[in-house]
Amino acid sequence: MRPFLLSILLTFSFFCLLLSGQEASGQITIRGTVYNMYRTRPLDAVSVLSTSGRGAVTDSNGYYMLVVNPKDSISFSYLGRTTVKFPVSTINTASNFDIALHVDPTELRSVRIAPRNYRADSLRNRQDYAKVFDFNKPGLSLTSPSSGLGVGLDLDELINVFRFKRTRRMLAFQRRLVDEEHDKFIDHRFNRSIVKKISHLDGNDLDSFLVSYRPSYEFTISTTDYEFYDYIKLAAREYGQNKKKGGELKKEEK
Repeated sequence: MRPFLLSILLTFSFFCLLLSGQEASGQITIRGTVYNMYRTRPLDAVSVLSTSGRGAVTDSNGYYMLVVNPKDSISFSYLGRTTVKFPVSTINTASNFDIALHVDPTELRSVRIAPRNYRADSLRNRQDYAKVFDFNKPGLSLTSPSSGLGVGLDLDELINVFRFKRTRRMLAFQRRLVDEEHDKFIDHRFNRSIVKKISHLDGNDLDSFLVSYRPSYEFTISTTDYEFYDYIKLAAREYGQNKKKGGELKKEEK
């Protein structure tokens, strides 16, 4: 009896291992990246959940990887909002299942508008031209002499009051540096790569759009990423409508 029982146990163990191996081989690895709705920025800390109870969280690059069963469905959860469930059987590109999430602007996490390299360049520019940026139109001022003989006029400031050409030149240079700094900031946010991703324009259309719909510095510095990208999206829609109307007018003229 003992050899017989041992044989049954070994056979049962073999089938269990076989079944578990088949289950493991039937599993699917889903990989991908989670972006914001405009696909301009990856989202970190997004929860990826399967109906079988497994889960993963996106990293700082928005990347995730999750092992699931073929009959599972997966969903994405971010800031308390959960997406619909995606059946694994309908996912054709398991190795590159990217998704864009619509996030309410009031719930977006705080982000830095300017990355470290832009800020470093701006600070360096301010340091290099500190004398110009800090320049103020000269005027009369009083000084307290160290000799204790009373209050007198600052002679250096008195001389500078009458150096009209130098004052005009310094103020003009200061304005030019400030304008260049503003233009660089607009170029930084309203850059070709971002606009192309959101507007889906290319070639001459993209060049024309960048010139025609270039925002002001005041608007650029006062808007959040969501508001700024929404402006690009709406402006691109208007550009397309105007282009279509222009084409129709040309046909009528012919």
